[in-house]
Amino acid sequence: MKRVRVVISGRVQGVWFRGWTVDEATARDLDGWVRNRRDGTVEAVFQGPPETVDAMIALCRQGPPAARVDAVETFSDADTVEPGFRQMPSD
Repeated sequence: MKRVRVVISGRVQGVWFRGWTVDEATARDLDGWVRNRRDGTVEAVFQGPPETVDAMIALCRQGPPAARVDAVETFSDADTVEPGFRQMPSD
């Protein structure tokens, strides 16, 4: 299992990025969560098979149609996550 935290910047709030992330991660049976942050970025934690997590990160570099992704930063994450993928309240 691989678990990472990602921070996505660009025009990523108000463009259905969180809902899109929930749909895409759920379709891939990933565990984790996604939320908006006060600084205008979107933060997510993905947990699952390494190749599936890597594919989700690649998808985040594109995002939903209305988004403009400028950067995706990836960090190792040691915190455990609950099963399933959900949208969290904004930070």
